[in-house]
Amino acid sequence: MTAPDPGRVLRRALVAWGLGHLALGRRLAYGLLAAEAISVLLLAWLTIGLADTSAYLVPFLAGVAFIVIWAWQAVDAYRSAHALQAARPPTPERSPAAAIGWLSVPLLFWGTGFWLIGAQSATPGAVLNRFVTAWSNDELDEAWPSGVVSGADAAEAALGTGADRFRDVRVRIVSENSERATAIAEAIHFERRASRFLWVFPGSELVPVADGQVISFQLEAQPVDLPGGGDIGAVRWELVGADATP
Repeated sequence: MTAPDPGRVLRRALVAWGLGHLALGRRLAYGLLAAEAISVLLLAWLTIGLADTSAYLVPFLAGVAFIVIWAWQAVDAYRSAHALQAARPPTPERSPAAAIGWLSVPLLFWGTGFWLIGAQSATPGAVLNRFVTAWSNDELDEAWPSGVVSGADAAEAALGTGADRFRDVRVRIVSENSERATAIAEAIHFERRASRFLWVFPGSELVPVADGQVISFQLEAQPVDLPGGGDIGAVRWELVGADATP
């Protein structure tokens, strides 16, 4: 019986877990195929339930582990196929082992694409960043509580109608604990003040100075259960109130 070509085995292993071992006639192949199906479902379950919460690292690291195991089983199948060769053939100019580099593509997509949805409500600051971005771009919609939108509209009216009305507005968190947080938006101006570089060389710097509060925000941490039940202590921060300053 002719030993399978290692390059062909590797390419099959990169398509799905276990296909390379299946070409070698290993029973391990069926276990790997089942493990991949279960892992995909588990990863989707964790991502749906936790990606935008304080436990966002759980699905992210699970996705990285998925790709690492994908690479491990492919390398294992490739090395097993080489071990079956009666004599090791010369390495071709374009070694089949270089195909493993294709796994950098899903790793890149996961490592960057995850953050398009990941951690969006993991902290009060993350929620405020999304809200202020939508607020300053006139993109507030039904995704935000109606009371928050009405408070933001009242505060915006006090800022005027110019395109740069949000330019001199600073948003900062003034109090925070594990369950609640309060933030304010302030109208500011900048003043130039004397300073020293390395405590020797004179210079100046622009310092923001608050003119007055425009609006206050209230945020709460809501406990999050995994789909189907299961509490791991994760929370999702939500903007629950906004009060414009008269």
